[in-house]
Amino acid sequence: MVSQHGILLAVSIISDHFGPLVSKVCGCLLRHGALPLQEIVRRLELSPGQVKNSLLVLIQHNCVQAFNSPRGSGDKTATHYLANFDNILHRQRFSKFLSVIRADIPESEALLEGLLQNGRLTFDQLVERTISKVPEGSITPSREEIRMNFNKLVFAHYVERCPKPEPFFDPLVDEQSTSTRKRAKTVEIALSIDKKVVNTASLSDAERFSEIPYIMEDASNANDSTHSSIAGTKRKHNALEVDAELNSTIAENEVLWRANFEKFIFCLKKKFCADRKKPKLKVGTHPIWEAFFEASLIERDNNSVTSPINGILERVGQKEGGTLMTLDHITRVLEELNCNPSSEDPDSFILALGKLEARASKKELSGFELESDLSRIVEASQNEEIESLVKKKYGHAAFTIFRLLVRDGCPMETDKIIDTTILDKQIVYGTLYKLLKDDYIETERILSGTGTGNLQFFVWRVKNTFREQFIDNLYHAALNLRQMVNYIADLLLEGSKDDTKLRNRKNILILALTRHDDSLMLFNGF
Repeated sequence: MVSQHGILLAVSIISDHFGPLVSKVCGCLLRHGALPLQEIVRRLELSPGQVKNSLLVLIQHNCVQAFNSPRGSGDKTATHYLANFDNILHRQRFSKFLSVIRADIPESEALLEGLLQNGRLTFDQLVERTISKVPEGSITPSREEIRMNFNKLVFAHYVERCPKPEPFFDPLVDEQSTSTRKRAKTVEIALSIDKKVVNTASLSDAERFSEIPYIMEDASNANDSTHSSIAGTKRKHNALEVDAELNSTIAENEVLWRANFEKFIFCLKKKFCADRKKPKLKVGTHPIWEAFFEASLIERDNNSVTSPINGILERVGQKEGGTLMTLDHITRVLEELNCNPSSEDPDSFILALGKLEARASKKELSGFELESDLSRIVEASQNEEIESLVKKKYGHAAFTIFRLLVRDGCPMETDKIIDTTILDKQIVYGTLYKLLKDDYIETERILSGTGTGNLQFFVWRVKNTFREQFIDNLYHAALNLRQMVNYIADLLLEGSKDDTKLRNRKNILILALTRHDDSLMLFNGF
């Protein structure tokens, strides 16, 4: 469930982009969950036309997902509308998404920019927009050139086909199936209703990332004489050509495309994890760590990076001093960095390394891959961020105690905390009280079962909700920064003698908001 400050932040983003009416409808969905059109109209006391137009805008920009759900006991269904909180927050990260494309596929940046600005477009609409944006005097790209650049985005999974417009989802049937699986004692990750609706609407990967086929009209015309020699072959060729042309026409004119936010977040996550660990690396290990991420070509999930060992060695050799590094040194450093063999038989990987050290062919290592778990780096970074806040707010003693409780993960007696941290007893008592008062930790009184009299002692542990509380504070800070930016923007519209100072202050706040979003992504996006 999204916190109150998170909802206010999302509503503020929608209000800035689409106006107060659309943000009002979005806020209603965020607060009350999936609702049918009539219920939204009743709650907001707006006309059906206003609500419908607002929903169309939100769906167009991937902020709302519509789905059909059973109504009553019959076969009737009702369309419900569900706000996508994560996609709304991603709207303030568009500049970061464009920077990813600028570094990877710079020739396709204009196409992605069109999708980010307009939400969902057909390929025909993208072509028209791209041509209209060409400056006067510049060469206008051909349709095939635009198609080629667009297919690069699809092939790299930066762009995907839009999900099903109104899939059928029955929460009651889903709950029954979930309870059945629980009785069967199968391990399953609990998903919220929101995630289940999004998963139901999603297409298969083969459909999501199906490229627009090419039609080689010129080549077919040039070879007419060759095909005319055999009538049967010509008819078959023409039939295949018509099918390919039909598929291409459908993909260009009817299929809606959108940016794949999951891919961009994963790219930013990889960059964050690579940069986060650099300051802690030993001297001379930076090139190996960078080479591991640069060689990553396989994406099995969003929580790990997998790179072939041959690719790592190749990229290490391209870096300064890389040719002097031995294979034993490279593999030892990767092992220290928790890059483990992803093969089912790690012993075969070690055996291949031994053969390579004995000057065997490098083909012995082909097929072997190393994997790094990004979720461990992200979790450690989250703990460091929270511990840093505790240190700034309460001092070094609180930082030491809080980190001990986080890393231990179990209830700890007061005397054990004192002995482990080597802090004064009164300082420990006072610090524990401060952390308890601000809901960072919780305590439990336990009666001793040994000895005589009513002996009791206290145990302390980190509260389960301390992360949610920290995230809510991040939402609150981001909301305050946005409100300050909007306030200065209003002052600039009204006109002021200190326009230069106001603009400078606005630019500083926007930069602060962008940097603050990095922390927000660490807890909400990654």
